[in-house]
Amino acid sequence: MHPDDEVCLCFHVPLRKVSSFIKREKPPVASLISDCLGAGTGCRWCVPFLKKLHEQAVRGEEPDLAVSPETYAERRAAYRASGGSDRGTGA
Repeated sequence: MHPDDEVCLCFHVPLRKVSSFIKREKPPVASLISDCLGAGTGCRWCVPFLKKLHEQAVRGEEPDLAVSPETYAERRAAYRASGGSDRGTGA
């Protein structure tokens, strides 16, 4: 995923914003990433991905998601169509 690709599709929060927030604020738990423009508080599709980004940062890695924005959006559409019951994220 590129830095300007959106992680939180509900609130249009790009990977760059989430990564910068994590580096700057060093949240002790992933759930505090919601302070970054509401990421993860809409349909909640991105929550497992936000957790993964947080885990990467805790390990000292550069936060990144190895998924194309197209695939990510398609999976989220399927998640929404299922009523939010089928994550199938691979996060």
